[in-house]
Amino acid sequence: MNSPPDPHLDIDGDVYVSPRHLASSTCTGDPALAPLLDLGWDLHHDDLGNVYVSAPDQRVRLGYLSEGEDDGLWRINAYKDSFGPPTWGVCFNDRVPTEFVQAFTTALATAYEQGPDAYLARPDDRSEKREPFRAIDPFLKQGWTIDHPRWGVFAVQAQDRLAGMEVSTGDLDPETELTTREARWQLWAGKSVDRPVWYATASTNTPIPLLTAVTECVADPAPLPRWREETLSYIEGMAQLTPILPPGPPAPTPLDVQRAVASRRPAALPAISVPRWSTTSRPALPGPRR
Repeated sequence: MNSPPDPHLDIDGDVYVSPRHLASSTCTGDPALAPLLDLGWDLHHDDLGNVYVSAPDQRVRLGYLSEGEDDGLWRINAYKDSFGPPTWGVCFNDRVPTEFVQAFTTALATAYEQGPDAYLARPDDRSEKREPFRAIDPFLKQGWTIDHPRWGVFAVQAQDRLAGMEVSTGDLDPETELTTREARWQLWAGKSVDRPVWYATASTNTPIPLLTAVTECVADPAPLPRWREETLSYIEGMAQLTPILPPGPPAPTPLDVQRAVASRRPAALPAISVPRWSTTSRPALPGPRR
């Protein structure tokens, strides 16, 4: 009889990292590219090894820039006009946990199938799904604290003070938002927003459901699996690592216990049969020989 499959064999790691915002990149972009490639988006490479993925209508484009000019590994832009400037842009640096990028691309794939009214939907205070601060709700539900670190900035921060999200409330230059960290939304982890290990930015017109997909993933209390020896896959010295142990033996059933007790019980000596009402004495045992 075949033994049941071990669920731990499907876990890509030997430790769990918690809280998950102190994990880092798995150094493979495939899981985050898959939701878009599954829709038939075009993929090509340049001579340096950078990867580019574009929607069939060329109105959403992703760059996986492993040989880019800075640490902005993932850059995703959407366009009203495929030959015009981006309507919105998102950037994930090279240490962002791959699961967080995958959450974004999965939501983007869903929005793209729904059409431009979804993937180009600007934030709107009058709409429940598009209300800007809806994106921080997942953090507030997990007990992150609200802060006002400086004029024109609203923020939430994790209980351990090692991750946060800042929202700029003033007017911002659209080009600056797309090329620097001075964007409407900035998510980070590390010692401070000024010295983050990883960060992600999103410009003003980024659809709120796409942002919320990321914040829900970051706020999820479940740990992320990583390999202990791959120290760049988590923030060393800050993250808590818990070994992923194989499952223990199943608890014994009452029948198992009964069988175990029976196997340890000493064998009984055979009884000597004597008729109940007999007056015959048992034969005498032979004495020692002389």
